[in-house]
Amino acid sequence: MTTDDARAIRDAVSSFVRAFGLHRPEQTPCGQQMTVSEAHALTEIQRDGGLRQAELARRLRLEKSTVSRLVGQLVGRGWVGRADAADDGRRIWLTLTEQGVRVAERLAQARDARFAALLDRIPPDERPAILSAVQRLAEAADDQ
Repeated sequence: MTTDDARAIRDAVSSFVRAFGLHRPEQTPCGQQMTVSEAHALTEIQRDGGLRQAELARRLRLEKSTVSRLVGQLVGRGWVGRADAADDGRRIWLTLTEQGVRVAERLAQARDARFAALLDRIPPDERPAILSAVQRLAEAADDQ
């Protein structure tokens, strides 16, 4: 890869981050008033109906201490409950509260609407190539 190629991909990704709103610290790209980390955490906990805190850290690719603070914020907002895991009291089990379920559902609806609106602006015949490129970019970033 040339330096020009590296700059082009850097500029394209940076432009996407700004256009999509990923640079806003207290709001998701779909307009929800929470951090992107909170949104991802709620989504992961909701997906499985509950999750060990260590597994959440693995899925979010964050340090355990960072996830501990994140979970503390979610508990403080009344969105997540935390308890000892049934099979091992040293592990922490996370579940969504009733309020957390409502917030996660509202988040999912807003996310779906945001991506639907985004896709509406892309010609249908170009969508598979874009999906493939985004998936490949994510794989390449994950390999580092």
